Amino acid sequence: MTTLRRVAGKLGALLLTLLLASLLVFFSRFLVPGDPIRFLLRGRKPSPEAIAQVTAEYGLDLPPWQQYLNWVAGILQGDFGRSLQYRQDVSTVIGDRLPVTLGLVVMAGTMIAIFGLLAGIVASLNRGKVLDRATLIGLTVLGAVPSFVGSIVLIAVFAVQLGWFPSFGSGEGFADTVYHLVLPSIALAIVFVVLVGKVTRSAMVEQLGREHVEVATSRGLKRGTVIRRHVFRNAIGPILTVSGLLVAGLLVASSIVESAFGLAGIGSLLVQSVDRLDFPVVQAIVLLVVAAFVVVNAIIDILEPWTDPRSAAGAGAR
Repeated sequence: MTTLRRVAGKLGALLLTLLLASLLVFFSRFLVPGDPIRFLLRGRKPSPEAIAQVTAEYGLDLPPWQQYLNWVAGILQGDFGRSLQYRQDVSTVIGDRLPVTLGLVVMAGTMIAIFGLLAGIVASLNRGKVLDRATLIGLTVLGAVPSFVGSIVLIAVFAVQLGWFPSFGSGEGFADTVYHLVLPSIALAIVFVVLVGKVTRSAMVEQLGREHVEVATSRGLKRGTVIRRHVFRNAIGPILTVSGLLVAGLLVASSIVESAFGLAGIGSLLVQSVDRLDFPVVQAIVLLVVAAFVVVNAIIDILEPWTDPRSAAGAGAR
């Protein structure tokens, strides 16, 4: 029963957060300077009748509150509106570009999980030694490299000078797409590998000093068993929490990387849409990023009792 109440509470918080986010995303466009009608009628001198016709066609003549309700009603039916730039349904415009961004994020996320965890575990198990200091220095240096700088360096070295990887486009077919996304994924993953590595090291070091680890070691258990069952298992909570924060970070940072490598993903689409005042596309992408962030973190919160038995015990005691 406690678990059901916990899940219901998380779902309620999720829906409330999405509602507040939708309000902020929609009404923030009224604070942005610029007239989308002028963009639609660019290159022409429209008459008042033409302006009125286009305004009515896109529902911009309605009161803001009614525009919001129509927008939400459409989203609940899978309709995000119509793009001012492409003159197509927003869902179609985003759907055409979403696979590239998802592929980029999945590849970058895999690199983050492998190298971030590996760096953190290696550093924590060699705390105070040369390998620990070298790992921390390496992570600090990488953490100071912005995504756009990393993109430029990777293109210059591995695409232009060595010619190992392509520097532009997303390729065709599965294998070619993976090949094209190698450098962008590395550029996107660099900063986040640093974050996961440092959090993993900190959580592991904390667990290594706990009494239950000393007891397990004194009982003669193998070091690998102690690390796996008593150290890493209890350290996974903070790591998962940070991983939830990475979702929004990856989606937002992808705009920089996609622009640098000429990838037709939703990140570069967001940049173009902001520049061209394509509010329906901007609102849809921002809302999707917020929704992904909120949903992932809600799932992590719900799974926390299974990943960290202590939190479940604490909740039960309360």
